[in-house]
Formats: sequence, structure tokens, C-alpha cells
Amino acid sequence: MSDDDFRRVEAHDCPMTSCSAPAGSPCRTGKGKVAVQYHTARFRLVPSLAKTLSVATPPVRKPGSLWVELPRPPAAGAEPAGRMRIGYARASTVRQSLDTQLDALKAARVARVFAEKISTRAVVRPELERAVALAAEMRASGLAVTLVVHEHKRLGRGIELAALAEQLRAADIGLEFLSGELQGSHDPTGIVFTVLAALSGMEREYIRDRTLEGHESARTRGKTIGGATVTDEAMLSMALHLRGQNLSLRDIAARLVITRGKKKGQHPSPATVLRMLREHDEIARASAVQGS
Repeated sequence: MSDDDFRRVEAHDCPMTSCSAPAGSPCRTGKGKVAVQYHTARFRLVPSLAKTLSVATPPVRKPGSLWVELPRPPAAGAEPAGRMRIGYARASTVRQSLDTQLDALKAARVARVFAEKISTRAVVRPELERAVALAAEMRASGLAVTLVVHEHKRLGRGIELAALAEQLRAADIGLEFLSGELQGSHDPTGIVFTVLAALSGMEREYIRDRTLEGHESARTRGKTIGGATVTDEAMLSMALHLRGQNLSLRDIAARLVITRGKKKGQHPSPATVLRMLREHDEIARASAVQGS
């Protein structure tokens, strides 16, 4: 299942007479509430979801709340109903100031600014996620939306930046950098998005190849690859719970305790926590793909 599945479902009117939600709006219950799941007759209009058992209504649609008809999505090739610029600012530490970024965004006349002080290494960046969610919702309503950032490094580096670019391109959201090497406005179909996607794949391949080479070099010297496993299901469960509270990797690691082996009683490293969460996310994505 994809994060954008609900948009594919909402590209169609709901054929259920008890719902009849128009394109662009979530399904509704007989009591006039937003349905928790889209009606089967509706999501089966999407070929890629035809065999899916259910498609959940995402939090952005507020399941269980009073149903309100939303604007229909723009027709392909149609002119946007208007334009909106959403700003994002980030500093890596609490001591760093956001003033320069905020002043630049204000001068760029963005409609709303999301700002936070959080490390680039953080798995979850709440304000960035809110900015992207709002941008996607505004784009779905027919507005042409651009995410404006002071410099590309504020969004991340390497794979993280490329993954975000792919997310924005899928939602047809533009990107603008006010300074730095990528300064300027970039259309979702433009070369910058394409290059970032390509770099993402290249960087993954490079990291994988260098890792394998390092392992092989270590083996030829008689070194053992890897060590005793310090993670377990209980630790993973607690780490997922803490991640849901938007804690940094360092804070999550500080709250976990190794329960076995030579390091029993110690805290795992942030790198160990990151690897454990990434492995869980990869397995979850693979299972979702197989089930779709």
C-alpha cells in the first residue's frame, strides 16, 4: 500500500448510493461522518487496488469527523485554481538561530512557514512532514503549490533529499531554494527532480558496493564480520513507540536497554537503533507490496 493510494481512490466518484462521495472527497457513512475506510466499490475502480481487501482513510481526512465535501481534483492539463507557497526552515541544534532563514522566507512571501530545530539524522521531522502534508492537500484542491526552503541542505542530504524530491514530484509539488548550489524554482517534472532521483539510486549502489568490498577485505585478513545481536522484539516495540513520540535517535537510544550478551544493561548506540528501525520499515514495505 502506498501513501498516495487514497488520492487514487478519490480520483473517482464513489458508486455506492449510500455514500455518493464526489471525486476529491473521502467516503462517508450513513450518519454523515467521514468513513474509516473507503468503500470497496470505489477503491476497486483503481486497477492497482482491485484485489486489496481494504483501503484506510488517512488521518489527513479526519476519519470519524463530520463529512464535508472537498473540491474536486484538477483535471489533467487544467490551469491551477491559484498558487500557494509554503516555507520550511530547520536548524540542527537548539543553539542555532533560525532568524536568517525566517527572514528570507518572509521576504519570499510564503503563505505559511513550518520551522523546527532538529538534526538532519532524525528519522522523523514533524514540521517537515506537516509542511509536505499541507502542500499535498492544497495541491489536491487545485492550487499550484511550491515548497520554499532557504537552502537544499535544510531538507537533508543524499538519499533523504532525493526521497523527499520523489515524494514532492508524486504529489506534483514544486520546489524552490532561495540560496545555495540549487538556488531557483524547480518544476516537479524538471531536471533537478530527475537528477535527485538518479543520485538516490547511485548513492545506494555506491554504499552497497563499498560495504561489500569492505567486508571482503576484512575477511581476507581473518576478521569476523558483524557481532552479537543486541536488539530484540521488545526493544523494537519500544523504539517504534518512542519514534511515534517524535524523539530523536539519540533520545530513543538513551531510553532503551540491552537485555542480553556482553553489553547487557547498556544502552544501544543511535546507529544500532537506526539500523533496527530501517530494517523494520523495509520489511513492512516489502510485506505491504506483497499484499497489494
